[in-house]
Amino acid sequence: MHKATEANLYHRYHIPTEDVPDIVPWPPRFKVQVRKHRLALLLLKELLHYRGNLKVVLSRPCIYGVFSGPVGGFAPREQYCVGCLRCTTQYPDVVQILPHPERAKLGDSYFTPHYVTTVAYEATTGRVPVRGAGYRGRFGGEGWDGMWTDMSEIVRPTRDGIHGREFISTMVDIGERPDHLVFDDRGEPVTPPRVFGIPLPLVFDQLPGMDRNPALARVLARTARELDTLALFPLEALAHVEPDGRHLVPVVPREAARGLRLGFQPRMVELAGWDPDAYRALREAFPQAIVALRLPFGDQDTLDAAFATGVRVFHLTADYHGRLPDGRFVMEGIREAHLFFVEKGLRDAVTLLGSGGIIAAEHVPKAIILGLDAVALDTPVLVALQARFPGEFRTPQDPYTLPDPLPVDWGMKRLRNLAASWRDQLLEVLGAMGLRDVRRLRGEIGRSMFQKDLEREAFGEIEGYLEQAAVGSVQPAVGSAQPAVRSAQSAVSSQQ
Repeated sequence: MHKATEANLYHRYHIPTEDVPDIVPWPPRFKVQVRKHRLALLLLKELLHYRGNLKVVLSRPCIYGVFSGPVGGFAPREQYCVGCLRCTTQYPDVVQILPHPERAKLGDSYFTPHYVTTVAYEATTGRVPVRGAGYRGRFGGEGWDGMWTDMSEIVRPTRDGIHGREFISTMVDIGERPDHLVFDDRGEPVTPPRVFGIPLPLVFDQLPGMDRNPALARVLARTARELDTLALFPLEALAHVEPDGRHLVPVVPREAARGLRLGFQPRMVELAGWDPDAYRALREAFPQAIVALRLPFGDQDTLDAAFATGVRVFHLTADYHGRLPDGRFVMEGIREAHLFFVEKGLRDAVTLLGSGGIIAAEHVPKAIILGLDAVALDTPVLVALQARFPGEFRTPQDPYTLPDPLPVDWGMKRLRNLAASWRDQLLEVLGAMGLRDVRRLRGEIGRSMFQKDLEREAFGEIEGYLEQAAVGSVQPAVGSAQPAVRSAQSAVSSQQ
């Protein structure tokens, strides 16, 4: 028998999960307001009515235990309330259920409390957050909400990878892929492809404060190693972790590229900002590594110049709210960068990573459909680790707080759960589309629909609609094209 090698061993990728409770209690979803004097009168009335039968008098209408504490409704346990409203329906003068004001302070204006709750559930359980009640979120709106994935062209039989009965690949390639190979006289490739694969299209982006928080750096490094993916590290944060050239990607400022020395040989190095001399210096210092370029979305001239110099991996960034330097949303930047290389016939030769504004599992397949190869996670990682934002969190300079101390094992398990949940949701999308490989999804714009395009197609012939849409008076719908429908109805009424 020949000795088994890595090339001929089959390994089915799997992310184990386990329940990892919060270490800092989140504010409850609901505030239970009990009018204590009316509750006392109600108890007295029932005590007389039921002739002192305490078993009946002390029974409360909550099956979830909100009023089952030592003093019952006088000190309700709000953390158990699910908002069923049975109590306030039966006793409206005694108890009212309201959204908890502290819950509304989680996140910021972009990473809203709804997204915080969802990410927290995914990091706690590792499961898909949609349950029997179905999706209760938005069906339209600005940003990612205005893009829908299209399942109408399902291939039979549908793929079933999430349940383990059929394999769906989530592996993506990162590196330089020439359109053809040139061989020498001995049959060896003159310029062999410089590419490697990671088993899921998720990597961890560098996070603000990693250089000052050793625990955060160790959480990301350990999770990247366990998931067999990449973690982008600022140079200062590398001192907090063990050298690992397979999973750690140093992010090198332009001024630090010349004469850089590391204690390990990385698979990939990321140059922050374009400088041809700095790029060549990194290529010389790390000849076996892929040198990627990190730059903001929208700079097509730099993309062109960098590609001509030899860059084949681009990490394009927006701010944490998904805004480009010119104010556009990140969706437009992704599509623009993808089409830039498509029109030049070079798309298969490059790898596009993207970060900024991607805060939910559904955003990952949408970003890939628009043209990314893989997504770099930033703020969802912080929220999974129970970070709190005192204000708007748009740039690395904005403040945030993490639990102190931050347990490394706890953090690693939380991020592992998050990755497992997001991968399962990606598998659901691929399965519904009949795809067996996530790489087939890249740039498949036909697998998507855009609310504004559909509304324009449906209502564009109505007099005045296009003018209103151009000036922004026709707002995106939530759940359906209601504003456009109202415009159509008013137009028809005026004609009649």
